Amino acid sequence: MPGVPELPPEAWRLLVAALLPLAALVLFLSFLPPAPRGRHPPAQKMTQVPPSHLHTESLGSGKAIAVLTSGGDAQGMNAAVRAVVRVGIYTGAKVFFVQEGYQGLVDGGENIKEATWESVSMMLQLGGTVIGSARCQDFRTREGRLKAARNLVKRGITNLCVIGGDGSLTGADTFRAEWSSLLAELVKVGGITAEEAQKSSHLNIVGMVGSIDNDFCGTDMTIGTDSALHRIMEIVDAITTTAQSHQRTFVLEVMGRHCGYLALITALACGADWVFIPESPPEDDWEDHLCRRLTETRVGGSRLNIIIVAEGAIDKHGKAITSEDIKSLVVKRLGYDTRVTILGHVQRGGTPSAFDRILGSRMGVEAVMALLEGTPDTPACVVSLSGNQAVRLPLMECVQVTKDVTTAMNEGRFDDALKLRGRSFQNNWNVYKLLAHIRPPSTKSGYTLAVLNVGAPAAGMNAAVRSTVRIGLIHGHRMLAVHDGFEGLAYGRVEEISWDRVGGWTGLGGSKLGTKRTLPKKYFEEISTNISNFGIHGLIIIGGFEAFTGSLELMEGRAKYEELCIPLCVIPATVSNNVPGSDFSIGADTALNTITTTCDRIKQSAAGTKRRVFIIETMGGFCGYLATMAGLAAGADAAYIYEEHFNIHDLQVNVEHLTEKMKTTVKRGLVLRNERCNENYTTDFIYNLYSEEGKGIFDCRKNVLGHMQQGGTPTPFDRNFGTKMGAKAVAWITGKIKECSRHGRIFANTADSACLLGMRKRSLVFQPITELKEQTDFEHRIPKEQWWLKLRPILKILAKYSIELDTSEKAHLEHITRKRISLESNI
Repeated sequence: MPGVPELPPEAWRLLVAALLPLAALVLFLSFLPPAPRGRHPPAQKMTQVPPSHLHTESLGSGKAIAVLTSGGDAQGMNAAVRAVVRVGIYTGAKVFFVQEGYQGLVDGGENIKEATWESVSMMLQLGGTVIGSARCQDFRTREGRLKAARNLVKRGITNLCVIGGDGSLTGADTFRAEWSSLLAELVKVGGITAEEAQKSSHLNIVGMVGSIDNDFCGTDMTIGTDSALHRIMEIVDAITTTAQSHQRTFVLEVMGRHCGYLALITALACGADWVFIPESPPEDDWEDHLCRRLTETRVGGSRLNIIIVAEGAIDKHGKAITSEDIKSLVVKRLGYDTRVTILGHVQRGGTPSAFDRILGSRMGVEAVMALLEGTPDTPACVVSLSGNQAVRLPLMECVQVTKDVTTAMNEGRFDDALKLRGRSFQNNWNVYKLLAHIRPPSTKSGYTLAVLNVGAPAAGMNAAVRSTVRIGLIHGHRMLAVHDGFEGLAYGRVEEISWDRVGGWTGLGGSKLGTKRTLPKKYFEEISTNISNFGIHGLIIIGGFEAFTGSLELMEGRAKYEELCIPLCVIPATVSNNVPGSDFSIGADTALNTITTTCDRIKQSAAGTKRRVFIIETMGGFCGYLATMAGLAAGADAAYIYEEHFNIHDLQVNVEHLTEKMKTTVKRGLVLRNERCNENYTTDFIYNLYSEEGKGIFDCRKNVLGHMQQGGTPTPFDRNFGTKMGAKAVAWITGKIKECSRHGRIFANTADSACLLGMRKRSLVFQPITELKEQTDFEHRIPKEQWWLKLRPILKILAKYSIELDTSEKAHLEHITRKRISLESNI
């Protein structure tokens, strides 16, 4: 045949074999229906929404929302602004920026601009606030508020979202309370017409707390706090290296005029020798105690001392304790080379962390829903976070409790001030005091605990081991370190570990003990022998899915091996966040921030080259947590995961969506793919599909992030989470050993003697691991129900997909005073 080269028969056979699968795929696609009707929902549907909660896309029709940032800036404010704008537009409402905070509201004019979808693009990763913030004296006067009211009425705005601290939110509540009288006065002087006043008869107010100090009562974390901790820890880690080189003492002053949260969490996260916070001043002889503590640390072999001071630190008589006072004391009494570092406004700057971006985005969505569902009788509320749940709280109740803390401190009622800060703050303070102020007792308990890491390494494992060892020693136990997981326990790689041995482990990534995925079943004989030889009375297992399944195997082995009848506790630690029984795992936050930072750089590259789409593959096994949450934090256009099945039509919809996006001013795309989301739609397949379908419109690049997601320095969250989990696990297992002790021997054979410690919604809970079997998909190594799947529609809405938002589990208004009383009774 002309034009066809002569090929040997073997070559023809190979060519036909290569082309047959492609021909089969083409034939298969030709028979597919034009619209997706498959067993699995298409990607753009994401969540099946109950019929009673449909039509969120028209919820804001005919309404207008204004968003402003006020007071001090905080990283993550831009994520909140972006979410308010995009979700507001999604519901059919008009959304307006108010630039320069309340000053822009008073001045009006060009300071109040209608926002568009594209106007909030590329602001997710920016620190500070793009729309500006300013301290405004004019708004404090009635005349200023009259001007602000007129500016809103003339634009038909009756919904105001304020992102700021307690002062900003109090101003908003005052504005709302005066609204009717302000309109009446404006009508009287001719500032607005009676018809305009009628249309704008009531003003809805919703607040989001943006403050790096985390000083607002009623929320676990305010927008900006986590990012500020990231900045602080970066500096502390850098200072630690130079301090060790020269055997120096460093006094670090962090922000927190009326709240010691940043100082406290920094002290926990870096293992500081001492921390000064305004809520709990030291005893009158603190100078002697501090010097004794620093001396003990140096005698123990440490080459440095770290002291953290909140800028508002005071003694019990209300006298300020400054960083210079502390330096003078240490130099005078101990003669140590001592330096002071005041961090200042560097804590407010920089890129927001993944947590703050997701928090800002979630709160922005909740704020819009709260505004559009508001009535004249609904009190002004603040949307906040409790555990991993969005909650709505009456704004002025939160403000009042926040003021009560300051009043309690001013009156010297420091115990009350700690209680008013909430249970989380108290727990952090108690763990710090245990680790920093209490030394192992001279009398021993007679019990031996062993700690081991199982599975893949995760940042924060070492913090959990350090806390476990030191809290165990404080309880009087003998502590053993097991190297290389269950395999090490079988081969006797076990050694006693001391207080000083784990010094400095908090900030180290990976696993200092070594970790392996090996399961214990084939080693029952050897493990039982070593448990007996080393006299082990309890096991604390820190690891991922293998730690969970391995513990189940140990439970099964109890029937044959009596030595396995000892209490054991599993602490989830894996970047995949796939352990049943816990909403979060140690290490997942660090991995998430690594992915988010990488995506930021990739987006920057795409923004420079224009018309480019990046396909990024993340870790996680079959669990799509990292892909989904990184998608939210980085502003991805799509995130493919195993839990949400997709087909070729869904891929086509995504390509068409990106094609339309390239016609706007935002000429770039970001697509995330979980590594095991689909065995056929591989990263290469999706890359080739996008490249082919986008030819002439956009080009593609792909990145497989790989094991960089398991490495790196742990984030403040993972350090603090690991520290608290270790402390709680030791307290539980100590009680369980005593409970199972009979005539000098331990026998634990009940289901509740082997538990997994996990975070469930708002609290840390111990759950028998056998009860978690029913909640687990063992084939795919994931829990059957995962809370974060409810966030996926938000990801799609913020990427401009037309889907329904499930509001069936919307946050209801709670009362902080009632809530606080119930928490105190639980304590």
